[in-house]
Amino acid sequence: MSPYAEHYKNEIIPALIRRFNYKNVMEVPKLKKICLNMGVGGAIQNQKLLDNAVSEMTLITGQHATITKAKKSIAAFKLRTGMAIGCRVTLRGDRMYEFFNRLVNTSLPRIRDFRGVSSKSFDGHGNYTLGLEEQMIFPEIEYDKVSEVRGMDVTVVTSAKSDEEARELLQLMGMPFRQAQ
Repeated sequence: MSPYAEHYKNEIIPALIRRFNYKNVMEVPKLKKICLNMGVGGAIQNQKLLDNAVSEMTLITGQHATITKAKKSIAAFKLRTGMAIGCRVTLRGDRMYEFFNRLVNTSLPRIRDFRGVSSKSFDGHGNYTLGLEEQMIFPEIEYDKVSEVRGMDVTVVTSAKSDEEARELLQLMGMPFRQAQ
């Protein structure tokens, strides 16, 4: 078990039980998975861009990225059904906790003018989505070897029933939410 999973078990579960008065420990919300998605629009003309995106995402997550394909044809973008246009990774278990730890403690503070993440990005079912503008905030990426700056979406899926429970869970796990003005 990773140290971050131990921290969740020993400190966060009791804090959530006190805050929300859960009767059973199985009611306590937990992280289910973290999904990362990177769209590579230039992959239509240049396949090498997609290969670079897959290798960068593999470096960031420690798990091989799968290629996503277009579901619809869009003539304006010269896109046909089945063309490779992005990559994604789903993390679970120890890799998920380890990635969350690196995201919160190492990568997010490296963003220029960082004042915290928005607390309005919950979906109503306890899941949180965060958009990153560049992949260079991750320490695994070498600045000199980057061909193009790409953004990505990070979705944290929790077992929480409400956004309030999920926000409390992520805050206790170290997610730096922006303070309300």
